[in-house]
Amino acid sequence: MMSKKIELQQLLKENEELKKRLLEESQKIKTEIPTYSFSQISFSDLKNIVRITAKLNFNKFNDWFDCKNITLKDKDVVFLKNLIDKNVFYLDNYKEEDLKVKFISPILNRIDFVNIEKEIRDFYEENLFYQTEHFILNGETDFVIAKGHFFSEKPYFFIQEFKKSKAAKNPEPQLLAELIAAIELNNFTTMKGAFIIGAIWNFVILEKIGINQYQYFVSRNYDSSDLEKLKGIYKNLLFVKHEIFDN
Repeated sequence: MMSKKIELQQLLKENEELKKRLLEESQKIKTEIPTYSFSQISFSDLKNIVRITAKLNFNKFNDWFDCKNITLKDKDVVFLKNLIDKNVFYLDNYKEEDLKVKFISPILNRIDFVNIEKEIRDFYEENLFYQTEHFILNGETDFVIAKGHFFSEKPYFFIQEFKKSKAAKNPEPQLLAELIAAIELNNFTTMKGAFIIGAIWNFVILEKIGINQYQYFVSRNYDSSDLEKLKGIYKNLLFVKHEIFDN
């Protein structure tokens, strides 16, 4: 009887030691996985962790940009014209927060990406986390439209970054990293987004074409200091709103 008790104690001890070793090993593996922040990731980083290829095909945006069912109201055009008049002198020299508050946010707020019944809204500086066996993508997104009342549960569309110039932190790979994370988290095959450099907007479509393989398309430049181009930006964003809300 005593012998069985000793054997049981020994087995319990060995079991605890085994769990401890496994935990240490899992923590060791976890710490060895390279982590990339959305705000810092570069194209070279991105190409080290996934197979991603740029494609030149402006026709890819036809269904999105035609916006045949979207007509701007006169008051929307007046709003956009006034926005340009007030900001055009400063646009290319605004600091990031100035550009966001003075020019970008009024547009996004006027479009209004909030639908309480469908649990969809826009989020600023929302955290996004995606992990594989080989890498981690993590950080705060500048702007994301997502399902969820109080935090992003299912991201649909990103805008990155409200920068005044294409300097050290290029917003394009940052946006692509966010789109990759969202595609995988949602089990989607395609995702839309946009990045902003000063007055210039570019829209992006990312497609998953295989395991850890992606291709992406970047639109022509939209100069938001030009009223006709700004009207196009506004309509493109309205299309995104309708597409998300109608699904």
